[in-house]
Amino acid sequence: MKLVSYLTFDGQAEEAFKFYEQALGGKITAMMPHAGTPAAEHVPKEQLAKIMHARMEVGDQTLMASDAMAGQYQKPVGISVSLHVKSPDEANRIFNALAEGAQVISMPIQETFWSPRFGMLTDRFGIPWIVNCDPAM
Repeated sequence: MKLVSYLTFDGQAEEAFKFYEQALGGKITAMMPHAGTPAAEHVPKEQLAKIMHARMEVGDQTLMASDAMAGQYQKPVGISVSLHVKSPDEANRIFNALAEGAQVISMPIQETFWSPRFGMLTDRFGIPWIVNCDPAM
């Protein structure tokens, strides 16, 4: 079994995924708007350019997303995308990239008693992130 995070955006899925591709060092493998699909005839014209499905590979992990239908977007509540990295430098790099235009919520990236680097933020697209550096064994 593999758990895959699926993010929903309020019309910014394409912009967000292009940002994440750079910030996380991933590769977008799918970016499908409603236009040109069998679903196109079932969505309002203003929704045709919005993303029906996106997929990104980050290492051996997958992140997926779409834009919510107009008027149906709900902000994420009670969840975060949690990233676990191996080095403090990698944690700093990713946190600082995601922090562009973000709101740092509980804590900026810093050393904690459980991790050489840990930080939490909500990015400019409204997605909550946790960046955690796994302690050296």
